[in-house]
Amino acid sequence: MTALIEAYDRLTDRLRSAGDWIAPLGLRLLLGHEFLKAGLGKAGADGVPGWFANKGFPLPFDWLPAGVNWAMVTWTEILAAIALMLGLFTRFAAFSLVMVTTVAIVSTHWPESWSGLGQLWEGYSVSRVMEDGEFRGNFRIPMLFLAMLLPLVFMGGGKLSLDHALISFGQRADLVQARRDDLLALSLALLVPGLALIYLIPLWGVVLLLAAAAAAVVQRLRG
Repeated sequence: MTALIEAYDRLTDRLRSAGDWIAPLGLRLLLGHEFLKAGLGKAGADGVPGWFANKGFPLPFDWLPAGVNWAMVTWTEILAAIALMLGLFTRFAAFSLVMVTTVAIVSTHWPESWSGLGQLWEGYSVSRVMEDGEFRGNFRIPMLFLAMLLPLVFMGGGKLSLDHALISFGQRADLVQARRDDLLALSLALLVPGLALIYLIPLWGVVLLLAAAAAAVVQRLRG
């Protein structure tokens, strides 16, 4: 039994090492393709479409003219998609796309109203779900994009990336395996989804952001 456990541990150790090479690559290429296609489609449009100009964007984007929002989302999708595919500044690019996707969900894919999680779940669909004359949402695909972006935010682009090459050339390769398992790490783990949820389900977002702040304060007090 001990030999079997040791063999399993050796296998999982090799799989973790292999994952550093290959696991983020598929996410980077697939997401990069999807967002680049979306961004180029917007760049090829003749001005700001009416459907976009009439959207109700959340704060602070509702303070900006429609043309500015259109340019911001267009170039964020294009530049961040290219960065993802190259694995360059992967975490920053992925986080930028998390925010773009979150705003898209709020302004386009989120239900007009919902009274419970069961009703909200009706919007987890790829088509417009109409019930009682109200739009129940179609946030399935963008929500999947969010789930795919989060590993890139937290874990980076992997060894098959320009980020890793820059770290290696800078003689900082030890950073690839370095881990700081403290409350500040927990704070960051709560902060990123909290920033998204503050737009989607504000109460949950506030709870996560407060928990992130509390974890950071406790870590600070510990020194």
